[in-house]
Amino acid sequence: MLRFFTSGESHGPALTAIIDGMPAGLMIDVEAINSELAKRQQGYGRGNRQKIETDTVSFLGGVRHGVTTGAPITLTVANRDFANWKHVMSAEPTDMTTAEAQEQAQKKAIERFRPGHADLAGTLKYDQSDIRDVLERASARETAARVAVGALCQQLLSAVGARSVNHVVQVGSVKCAALPVDISLSDIEKLASESELSATDKSVEDAMKDAIKAAWQEGDSLGGVVEVLVDGLPVGLGSYTQWDRKIDGRIAQAVMSIQAFKAVEIGDGVVSASLPGSQVHDPLYQSDNGDILPFKRKTNHAGGIEGGMTNGSRLVVKGYMKPLPTMRKGLDSLSFPEFEPARAHYERSDVCAIAAASVVMKAMVNYVLADALLEKFACDSIRALKESLESYTLRVQNFASRDEGDRAAKTANLNVEEGPELIGEF
Repeated sequence: MLRFFTSGESHGPALTAIIDGMPAGLMIDVEAINSELAKRQQGYGRGNRQKIETDTVSFLGGVRHGVTTGAPITLTVANRDFANWKHVMSAEPTDMTTAEAQEQAQKKAIERFRPGHADLAGTLKYDQSDIRDVLERASARETAARVAVGALCQQLLSAVGARSVNHVVQVGSVKCAALPVDISLSDIEKLASESELSATDKSVEDAMKDAIKAAWQEGDSLGGVVEVLVDGLPVGLGSYTQWDRKIDGRIAQAVMSIQAFKAVEIGDGVVSASLPGSQVHDPLYQSDNGDILPFKRKTNHAGGIEGGMTNGSRLVVKGYMKPLPTMRKGLDSLSFPEFEPARAHYERSDVCAIAAASVVMKAMVNYVLADALLEKFACDSIRALKESLESYTLRVQNFASRDEGDRAAKTANLNVEEGPELIGEF
């Protein structure tokens, strides 16, 4: 079982994650992790915080000479902006009577709730006297730690031949044209890398930027839709046997856990609700010589998942992100602790973080898939994982011929031992 926890605040000293269950023997590419962290900071519409931070990962445990040992892995991403918050966000008791501390505290004070954020419910739930205690942990800055974890999981998946990419499908009401069904992940990645918004349709990128610019000028914010695609997954990750083991349910929970995400779609999940079954499900065909699997399909409406399990087709997941709740124009709200009418608090924020959100979503999907992979191919080392997967893949590839042999042997056995009356039942 693979699991991780994060800790740290938006303007605290650092963000930390502990990953337990990672097999021994995985060689870590730190620069690849840092590259994902850098991508999370980019994108048209981001705020000034990204000019301060230069996120990089540091490992504090579970890794020796660049290779995982099988022990829990501890990693950290420093917050450079903490230098500007050292009094307000100090973990140690601090003298707040100095002029510098009082000035900082006054500038950082939050006295009005932001509708759409965790402010109200979190303050009431945890009986806080300062909204900042909620804001600091609820902030999407926490996703920097998740991206580092997901990038590590991506390297585990890559070790067994799986590959994932992310891109932006929609900003506000501006949509990219649908991608060709047979487009390669390399081509998608190339198109996304050439866009400030990680969009794959250059013809609408200017319209997307104009929408973000208009929202900024109006003191508003924008959300959008992002997509993660994964190739090379083995058949059977997840399970139909229990509700909490279904891979689509696990992916949905992980994506919905990302700040500001409000909906998830697997394959053609939304449109399929209004179509007849004959236009939704993916017919099966006999495989050709040279096919990896003993079957093939011409469509992928299911998005690579059937019955709570991966089915060998490309995994297709969309995530829907609402506009960020921190806006310069603000909304009607209440003051705290008086609960008197007021306008919502504004603190430095992004106008649109959709490109960054696609990176975070890929990280979370990578984590779920890595967990499911290690669940199916229980192992303590990368070598054992590859051996187990290789054996399973060979069995799947030869399933049709093996099944014919098993049936023939069983029928022959029944003819001898049970008599002809059982052959009909068989």
